[in-house]
Amino acid sequence: MMNKIRKYFFTGLVVLLPITLTIYLFVLLINFSDNQLAKYLPAEWVYYVDKIPGLSILIAITVIVIIGFFATNFLGKKIFEFFEKFFFKLPFFRQVYPAIKEMAMFLFSQERGATFKQVVLVEYPRKGIYAFGFLTNNSSAKICDKVNQELYNVFLPSAPGPLTGYVIVVPKKEIIFTDISIEDAFKFIVSGGVVNPA
Repeated sequence: MMNKIRKYFFTGLVVLLPITLTIYLFVLLINFSDNQLAKYLPAEWVYYVDKIPGLSILIAITVIVIIGFFATNFLGKKIFEFFEKFFFKLPFFRQVYPAIKEMAMFLFSQERGATFKQVVLVEYPRKGIYAFGFLTNNSSAKICDKVNQELYNVFLPSAPGPLTGYVIVVPKKEIIFTDISIEDAFKFIVSGGVVNPA
């Protein structure tokens, strides 16, 4: 009897904890955003922020959509390129900005599939042990000529943060090409292998 109760208790925790923490973090985000917004608004407007929870999130989304719309137009692209070139000349920004931009493009770009072409398996870190990798590109012709083999660039992500890892150059004949989707591979990596690809 006690074993069943213990089993039900832990099953309940597994179901309830993620939902509760997600809602709690969402509420914290709304409260934090509303408090930050209230600091920069005239006193008479703060009333509406208190009465409409999440107003700051709504305003932020609206501003992001407007900027996105502007940045896709010809004039907006030119202005954006001008400021981007300016950032690349500044000492601090030229080190930080490119890395953040690449991460943002990876996380939010609609063309993420173009970054990672396919999920593959390679023997790494030694023969007989396989690691998930993302095929990113054909290797440089100069490198292929040096070793007289057709090579591919493969990104090996680390768990549970798939944005970091190693880039290795692998002969085509040593790559196992799979039909696993990028999303399923991400779930596998983030879960530490708990969630197997479909």
